Amino acid sequence: MSLAGRVAIVTGSGGGLGRAHALYLASKGARILVNDLSQPAADAVVAEIRAAGGEAIAFAASVTDEARIAALVAETLHRFGRIDILVNNAGILRDKSFAKMSMDDFRLVVDVHLIGAAICCKAVWETMRAQNYGRIVMTTSSSGLYGNFGQANYGAAKMALVGLMQTLAIEGEKYGIRVNSLAPTAATGMTEGVLSAESLEMLAPELVSPGLLALVGEDAPSRAILCAGAGHFAAAHVTLTDGIQVGRSDTAGERVAAEWSAVADRTDEIVPAYGFTQAEREVAAATRRAPVAATAR
Repeated sequence: MSLAGRVAIVTGSGGGLGRAHALYLASKGARILVNDLSQPAADAVVAEIRAAGGEAIAFAASVTDEARIAALVAETLHRFGRIDILVNNAGILRDKSFAKMSMDDFRLVVDVHLIGAAICCKAVWETMRAQNYGRIVMTTSSSGLYGNFGQANYGAAKMALVGLMQTLAIEGEKYGIRVNSLAPTAATGMTEGVLSAESLEMLAPELVSPGLLALVGEDAPSRAILCAGAGHFAAAHVTLTDGIQVGRSDTAGERVAAEWSAVADRTDEIVPAYGFTQAEREVAAATRRAPVAATAR
């Protein structure tokens, strides 16, 4: 599989996981816009890509700065003529238990991860729509999908990115835009001190990046959540159980509590194609339970 002729923007790619992503996509033939807060860090990654025979340019900007991101996109189009791939990788940590976390730290993390990704997506959206082709990757996390102590801000932002992915994938489908999420586990500056030295060695960032090829290639899926780390790849899903129908009654709440095991039973659960699937199933269940009354209404 080759990405020859494709142009990719990778945010936060002056080091760590973003650097690994940029180097990997370049090795597959993509031309790269290396973005980072630090111009020297971005320049260093560009030098690595060029030394390996690839094409790349650097652009220093915060993903939270709409004007700078607009300029970044304009520069990419000026230099490369198109934008095919956006990897929203930029991020920060401000870990503390929720009891000790300030709202400033909560807002900052959400601003960088969620609002920053939204700003970048918005900046490339019309270009991708006009060319009827686009591949966008959000960077989510197991901390968002499943929770993690001390990361209420990070987890909230990372799960919100999944919601952004779901809707952008639906809205972009007819324009050839496919949107997916990557949930990486990698030894970077953000994970230093969290894992043992032995574990960090096994979780090299470059073992995550190959997962990108499946998410940004010609045959990429859409709305996929790919979990990657230590060379292992798995898919996560947001599912909906079959549930139970209790209807309108004075004891509806008691029944839901009493039959919780049936509500949560994962047998026959589905991955909804869109959010309204929930409402459709609820109305269908109510109709099956009382077809005469439903017709009368």
